[in-house]
Amino acid sequence: MNRAMNKPRILIVEDEPSIAELIAVNLRHSGYEPGGAQDGQAAQREIDAQRPDLIVLDWMLPGQSGLALTRQWRKNARTHAVPIVMLTARGAEPDKIAGLDAGADDYISKPFSTQEMLARIRAVLRRRAPETVDAQIEIGALVLDTATYRVTWQGTPLKLGPTEFKLLAYLMRYPERVHSRAQLLDKVWGDQVYIEDRTVDVYIKRLRESLGPASSMLETVRGVGYRVTAQMVAT
Repeated sequence: MNRAMNKPRILIVEDEPSIAELIAVNLRHSGYEPGGAQDGQAAQREIDAQRPDLIVLDWMLPGQSGLALTRQWRKNARTHAVPIVMLTARGAEPDKIAGLDAGADDYISKPFSTQEMLARIRAVLRRRAPETVDAQIEIGALVLDTATYRVTWQGTPLKLGPTEFKLLAYLMRYPERVHSRAQLLDKVWGDQVYIEDRTVDVYIKRLRESLGPASSMLETVRGVGYRVTAQMVAT
């Protein structure tokens, strides 16, 4: 019993029993403790009873979609930091971007390899683990708090999406250092996420818009990449 309690708990939210069972068996054999739910309401009951270490979430569910649930859980203080791996037959790039933008940490298209799924789960858990160590990062008047998932500029709250938050958090951990698009894809999205380098540019643009008056702290180094600097660029 004690040994089971130490295993990472993975909540599988999937309405197809055969797929849910396949995932559960592979997770169990890999040292995880799987739980299951077939829709959003059942998933919420599971989360209320015991917060999971990671959620494997199908997009197409009865009732609320996986996309809506991701947005809901990212806004909730209890679940905002729980990693979410979205599992779906919708494999087009716009769908992947929508899933990641809603707050998913990774996106796996059906049909999928169970070994790839396990590798992605391990990668997401590794990436998420250090976030609990960092409490607050400050660069000048820009403050990012990983515990409360808040960003402020001169004391004024800024509204950032989940992916923009992760991108800013990574850049602020290494101020003045220039990061290439490939490095950001690896560190923020993970090396198992197959999206194009230009996706980084899309999120950098969104991050600048969200930062408002602090946007000049996010610099483009032409031909190299991006960095966060304490220097404010005059406009």
